Amino acid sequence: MDLTPSDEQRLLRESADRFVAETFTGEYRRKAVSDPLGFSPAIWKQFADLGWLALPIGEAYGGLGGGAIEIGILMEAFGRGLVSEPYLATVVIGAALVGQCGSEAQKQSILPKVAEGKVYLAFAHSERAARFDLSHVETTATKTAHGWRLNGHKTAVLDGVAANQIIVSARIVNANGVSGKLCLFLVPIDTAGLTLRDYARLGGGRGCSLDLNDVQLPADALLGDGSDALPAIEAVVDRAMAALGAEAVGIMQTLLDTTLEYTKIRKQFGRPLSANQVIRHRLADMAMQCDEARSMALRAALMADAEPVARSRAASGAKAKIGKCARFIAEQSVQLHGAMGVTEELDIGAYFKRLLAFDTLFGGSAHHYRRHAALSGRAQT
Repeated sequence: MDLTPSDEQRLLRESADRFVAETFTGEYRRKAVSDPLGFSPAIWKQFADLGWLALPIGEAYGGLGGGAIEIGILMEAFGRGLVSEPYLATVVIGAALVGQCGSEAQKQSILPKVAEGKVYLAFAHSERAARFDLSHVETTATKTAHGWRLNGHKTAVLDGVAANQIIVSARIVNANGVSGKLCLFLVPIDTAGLTLRDYARLGGGRGCSLDLNDVQLPADALLGDGSDALPAIEAVVDRAMAALGAEAVGIMQTLLDTTLEYTKIRKQFGRPLSANQVIRHRLADMAMQCDEARSMALRAALMADAEPVARSRAASGAKAKIGKCARFIAEQSVQLHGAMGVTEELDIGAYFKRLLAFDTLFGGSAHHYRRHAALSGRAQT
């Protein structure tokens, strides 16, 4: 298999690395923390001008038709700069769900606006009792004379406060009160009965919880034709985990580079830290863990369009392995910086927090080891 990047992919990497290095400085990140949205709409407009928002969207809807590899290249650059813009929520997840589940009219209405930076999306799926099980949804949708009525609670909605529309998953309740198919609904942020509780996410960005109390929606709020959306949700979340893995690799590489440079200039007993053999061994271990994580992220991206079991095994394998590598590199980086590693004076602590958040999103390593094992059993039968 030839893994040599194409000319277009090399240009994307170069432009993304340059833009992130020039824009996402420590000063910018500190300002973004106090912003109500957690990011800059002006920077988001630049993302649109650069074509990044259109990258994975189909050409028929104003996009560029890029794949998981291109998304991985971009997300790795985002990791280097600790980018907090809602790219994952709006483009990687939201636009993908509309593309897979939406009707033609819904795609034509929403996707071009996402590509132009005019619409923000969020995905409300996680619930308190689900424990990362994507099929566990207690939120209900009941058919009414004028459309739909939603009731339920959602947690850990990424960048929900910035969204124009939130894609909410719910079980259809039939006339007998029995929950049936899992469907998706487009809920405008200002809909009556929708209560949003916003909070800052560990490592940057915003999250929120949702309460849906008799939320009334028109009939066309249903995304698509009402078919079971679980297969599409699983596919999109697997692709999101591949993108997150690439972002984590960018963070780990930055921690490795920063720590290596620090050990060269920090002296103890008249010699640099890097002159000590035990320090060199720890740096070598960090480099190996970073390369292993990069290989797993690339594998997950390459398998993003494979058949469901193979795709999910690759995504869970990457999430579990990268989570383990990320924790090792983050801890080593903080320790080798000494007490300075957890102060606001250095950016090490911010990168450390983002990696901790990565390990929790869509399930930690323990959850994905179990999922990978279960999928392996299915593949063998």
